[in-house]
Amino acid sequence: MDSRIRKHVLGFWEIVDKPTPQELRQYYADKYYQEAKGSYELEYSDEELQYFRSKLEQRLAVIQRNQPRLKIRGKMLDVGCGEGYALAFYRARGWDVKGIDFSDAGVSSKNPDCQDALMTGDIFTLLADEIIRGETYDVVWLQNVLEHVLDPVDLLKSLRQLIAKNGLAVITVPNDCSAVQQTALARGHIDNEFWIAPPDHLSYFDHISLQNVANNTGWRTVDVLADFPIDWFLFHSGSNYVRDTSLGKRAHKSRVQIENLIHEQPIDVVINFWSAMAKAGLGRNITAFLQSNGSN
Repeated sequence: MDSRIRKHVLGFWEIVDKPTPQELRQYYADKYYQEAKGSYELEYSDEELQYFRSKLEQRLAVIQRNQPRLKIRGKMLDVGCGEGYALAFYRARGWDVKGIDFSDAGVSSKNPDCQDALMTGDIFTLLADEIIRGETYDVVWLQNVLEHVLDPVDLLKSLRQLIAKNGLAVITVPNDCSAVQQTALARGHIDNEFWIAPPDHLSYFDHISLQNVANNTGWRTVDVLADFPIDWFLFHSGSNYVRDTSLGKRAHKSRVQIENLIHEQPIDVVINFWSAMAKAGLGRNITAFLQSNGSN
């Protein structure tokens, strides 16, 4: 295993030499400044937009399966809301939504109608303010956020204070240090642990370690979903996007098309398929659906 990471007592991997809070804040201040200057100008194809909707529909179906009252509407907080696609999706269904992020660049570029639901600034300060005000939500949504923070254990503990009775936290992380990646490395399909990427990613989870952290911070895992296992492409020289980075766009396009094809099946079939994939440790990302075990 790469010497830059070590195994946490709860089973996930973490960067050994983490930046200080001040260094991390400066890094993201600089990064989001650059994003505001142009990297959100990318336009998505119709297939990609359908892929975004497919994943949102699948996660909503899991939420409603576990909390039927949310089939009508609910209240949702999107932590690190990025371009605001989840905000727009839930708002269109009558939900009361709020997003927090370091910058408004993504939302203003892709979903400007949701700018009135956005608060910008230091995410952790904004979360602390929500807790102090006693705000609670039926759904707290973190898509590819947990791997970026200095202390994911502490963050998961604090999020329990924002969950309404029987509410859910929906946590998506990259499926890193996975059996698929490690096997690709051992068999020589790749020659480095490309997924280790500080200071952007400071922690690395698989389906087991993510649930273990949840269980040890006062949560109960009610379901877990994977998505398309794009890392399988590393096992064939004609699609190995790590060895040949020019193949990356084609690999992504294939993933989008296959995801959309799978989503054409009945929603229960789709959910059960991705749930089985997650439990087998497969998929590029893992999404856990968590309920608080009790009092905060």
